[in-house]
Amino acid sequence: MKVSECVSFLLVDSNKVLLEKRAMSKATDPGLITIPGGHVEGNETREQALVRELQEELGLSPIKYTFLCTLYHPTAELQLIHYYIVDEWEGDIQTLEAEQVMWCNLNSKLPLGIDADKIALNEYTRLFKQINSLST
Repeated sequence: MKVSECVSFLLVDSNKVLLEKRAMSKATDPGLITIPGGHVEGNETREQALVRELQEELGLSPIKYTFLCTLYHPTAELQLIHYYIVDEWEGDIQTLEAEQVMWCNLNSKLPLGIDADKIALNEYTRLFKQINSLST
């Protein structure tokens, strides 16, 4: 089975993360609440895909981002999703491809529809707590 490489980005502001409700017209995971992202195209690096997808999805340019983890997401295709934390960016958030984007509190139960996204968000939360405990 062919593996499709993708990038997803956790846009983080204080204790909130930006999620999207995917458009019903999308071939993959229509209508689900997900961490935004998209496919790595052609000869792009993961970082180039991250920059392009942030622009295409939200109209943003990343200033500071960090790799988080890589997970498989079996759907109509087998996706290998590379997750990044983006905590500094330029531009105003626009909803360009999704049906809706929303800020969600990291301390509440988030309605994510994809298991890989749930695992990535749990990993971010686990690391964030560990980093905070080390810095105090």
